[in-house]
Amino acid sequence: MTRTSGANGGGGGGGGQSGKLPRKRFYRARAHSNPLSDSHFPIPISPDDFDLSQHYPRYYPADKGERGDEEVEAPLIRFADVGCGFGGLLVGLSPLFPDKLMIGMELRDKVTEYVKERVLALRASNPGQYDNISVVRTNSMKYIPNYFRKAQLSKMFFLFPDPHFKEKNHRRRVISMQLLDEYAFVMGVGGIIYTITDVEELGVWMRSCLEKHPLFEAVPEEEIEVDPVVKLLSTATEEGQKVARNGGQTFQAIFRRISLQDE
Repeated sequence: MTRTSGANGGGGGGGGQSGKLPRKRFYRARAHSNPLSDSHFPIPISPDDFDLSQHYPRYYPADKGERGDEEVEAPLIRFADVGCGFGGLLVGLSPLFPDKLMIGMELRDKVTEYVKERVLALRASNPGQYDNISVVRTNSMKYIPNYFRKAQLSKMFFLFPDPHFKEKNHRRRVISMQLLDEYAFVMGVGGIIYTITDVEELGVWMRSCLEKHPLFEAVPEEEIEVDPVVKLLSTATEEGQKVARNGGQTFQAIFRRISLQDE
């Protein structure tokens, strides 16, 4: 069952089942959206109402008999890319973690449609691959608990989020003490939050929030150096590639979900 007040926007430019990648120029949108505004798209009432058959048909076929062994439990989503943009990180992560289901969460309708078409095209041209990634149009600042159960996620990504420079708009930032409470709820102990930005002030802000929160601690530098995910933070996305082309600097904060005795 879903709560809904409208429908997803459409797109164009081909792609999808044909195996041809969609063209971004047909899906361009504003760089950022207001996360506090009321948008219109379906929202699951609870994680159990999130229809995964639309996203991962290989693992959740519409006809459940197609899976064969009914005793085999389908995997849960373990990675979430919040504000996934055009899906570059998902595409980069998919072959690195082929046994992990991942989802991108994006507020802009045209961008979401582009990622859907991109994933379908990749699946069509690479049979057996990219079945573990998908995208959903949603507002992650409002509805994270509607999609994920307690302790379900092992990785969350926040790559080049909107800096919301004006102080009055800091409440719109996707990393805050209040939102970290929600992220901590859906993350399992040992799970990792990855953040990166090219705005120093925002980088300081995100690191400060994570350092202050009792359920997160910084991942040691020696672990970061051998984590295969870290390189993708600055190379896999359109934003990261743009920063690199312009010789810009980036600021990372990578923290682990920890446990408290009284939790």
